[in-house]
Amino acid sequence: MNTTARADAQARDLAARFEETFGAAPDGVWAAPGRVNLIGEHTDYNEGFVLPFAIDKRARTALRLRGDSTIRLLSTFGDQGPVQADAADLVPGAVKGWAKYPLGVAWALQRHGLDVPGFDLLLDSDVPLGAGLSSSHAIECAVITALNELTGAGLSAEDMVRLTQHAENAFVGAPTGIMDQSASLRGAAGQAVFLDCRDQAVQLVPFEAQESGLVLLVIDTKVSHSHADGGYASRRASCELGADVLGVKALRDVTVADLDEARALLDPVTFRRVRHIVTENHRVLLTVDALRSQGPAHIGQFLDASHVSMRDDFEISCPELDLAVATARAAGAIGARMTGGGFGGSAIALTPARHEQQVRDAVVRAFADAGFTAPDIFTVTPAAGAGRIS
Repeated sequence: MNTTARADAQARDLAARFEETFGAAPDGVWAAPGRVNLIGEHTDYNEGFVLPFAIDKRARTALRLRGDSTIRLLSTFGDQGPVQADAADLVPGAVKGWAKYPLGVAWALQRHGLDVPGFDLLLDSDVPLGAGLSSSHAIECAVITALNELTGAGLSAEDMVRLTQHAENAFVGAPTGIMDQSASLRGAAGQAVFLDCRDQAVQLVPFEAQESGLVLLVIDTKVSHSHADGGYASRRASCELGADVLGVKALRDVTVADLDEARALLDPVTFRRVRHIVTENHRVLLTVDALRSQGPAHIGQFLDASHVSMRDDFEISCPELDLAVATARAAGAIGARMTGGGFGGSAIALTPARHEQQVRDAVVRAFADAGFTAPDIFTVTPAAGAGRIS
């Protein structure tokens, strides 16, 4: 079954389950993809550069507006039963589980001055949870795309990026930037999203690994992480401190040439955090240049250097991620790094297609030998962004 046929079947199935659950057909079915960040980690909230792409795994939401202010939410996964709330009485921090993401979107739209009625929603998703592939943002982007259309809000993609970020920051309590939403809302098949997080300017950059005889493997370590935890927040605080001491608006304004001076002004830990951001921004630009001029076979060195920087300077890796990266490289990958916010989640390995199976087998063996939970390993390709599918 091809991609379009599979999406159509998934939409029909979700619409039928919605009608069975809520007693009437949905107004439509919308989907938004998760994302893999090819390179550019923690640079987004420092007004820097990132290079993610939307992946071929998506959150799907069947939704119908109601004539009152009641919101009823149900998912096809997990053990959380139906969640009910009132659109006029949403409170940040009061909701747990996956329901906080669609409710956060409704709350953010209200704060933006839009009249959001009640609605019924059934959610399905094949974006792995807790794997660093932005399953939460996929939910938010599917929901805001649906509500934007059904309420006639007329929001641009840039508007929806900022509103979902506001939902994440103020309602969910996760101090994230705009990378994940931008990839999910603005992605395109066969393209990576080169995003300037200062002004939301986007350029699509070809990333057609298959045409170069490559695959991008995702290695889900099964080590769960949370963006709302103290580790993420403390890294962001270090970046803000570094920018303040260096007298710049954001670390985006610090160059590699400035690092010697920065070392003299900052404590050792803050300096390492700053050095990661500054060098990571530089690596994003080098990667974009290489993709445009030479193709994906020439970016492995930047992926490798990014992982070392995250492991040693930003200190957001973990033993499972380090093992996945080192093993994949030793088994034939041309470049590998952890991806996502860190402290768990997934690694990516850019691998010649002829070596894919040996990389998979080597990583599985290495995890078993180390006594780690068996990883989930799969390929991803750049896919279209959020939109209506039924």
